[in-house]
Amino acid sequence: MARGGIIEAVQHTDHLDLNLLRTFLAVYRSGSFTGAAQLLGLSQPTVTTQMRTLERQAGRELFERLPRGVAPTAVADELAARVAAPLDELASVAGPDPARSGRADPVHLAGPAELLCARALPALAPLVAEGVRLRVATGLTDHLLEELRAGRHDLVIATVRPRGRTLTALPLTDEEFVLVAAPAWAERLRGRLAAEGPSALHSVPLVTYAEDLPIARRYWRHVFGRRLSCPAALTVPDLRGVLAAVVAGAGFTVLPRYLCLDELASGALVPLHTPDDPPINTGYLVQRPGAVENPDVRRVRELLLSTGPAW
Repeated sequence: MARGGIIEAVQHTDHLDLNLLRTFLAVYRSGSFTGAAQLLGLSQPTVTTQMRTLERQAGRELFERLPRGVAPTAVADELAARVAAPLDELASVAGPDPARSGRADPVHLAGPAELLCARALPALAPLVAEGVRLRVATGLTDHLLEELRAGRHDLVIATVRPRGRTLTALPLTDEEFVLVAAPAWAERLRGRLAAEGPSALHSVPLVTYAEDLPIARRYWRHVFGRRLSCPAALTVPDLRGVLAAVVAGAGFTVLPRYLCLDELASGALVPLHTPDDPPINTGYLVQRPGAVENPDVRRVRELLLSTGPAW
């Protein structure tokens, strides 16, 4: 279809219904009719009917129906590129609903439990003291991003940059990974590690937060240039539990440095290796473009972005 064809097809109908375009954009950004309904406060049948109407007016299919959600067609990509900015600007000019009370809605923030508890929530404490209301959820990044698309969160701290164009992501903080153990293990390993390299650790229990060892595998690949072959001796689905177990002498692990700064400073944990180029992972602050702008969401976002680099 020639550029502008979809817009012309819609404009050549009896009238251009902005509500249909708003609903289209919500479906496009959320990836499902259900998510769009939640974002707009509509029923799912209403969203479905509106999309059928818009597709009939345009004479083109906009979304491929999938077992879970929908996938935009090339026509939908073109339409979204043309209407997103004007509709977002119109929503910004219109401002908040005057029927709402003067009290801002709670800000729904989600992310990894450890980073939220150790860094984000302390940074946001002054805003809470000033009256900002926060509702915090924890979980794995992929699941939280799906919930963000569906309108269940305002902001998500993600451990990977989201794919696609339905979310906006800004770098928030860099976390450095360190290979650590309690002093007793470090003393036993010091000579062997220097002589044998990482294979010396195969006889030491590995503590991690998931069975597939994502952080440890990344450390081995980046620092040692080889695959990690030893299985986990203990898995705890919270890095704070991993930290506690390793401090108590359970074995070795790889942790974000921010999470074990105090233990490293006190000597409760000892670095087993200090590479010149440690692995770094960038965390992102993610938001849906065009989301209804609660002023407190803006305050939370700006404070996180200003303090995150120091975490």
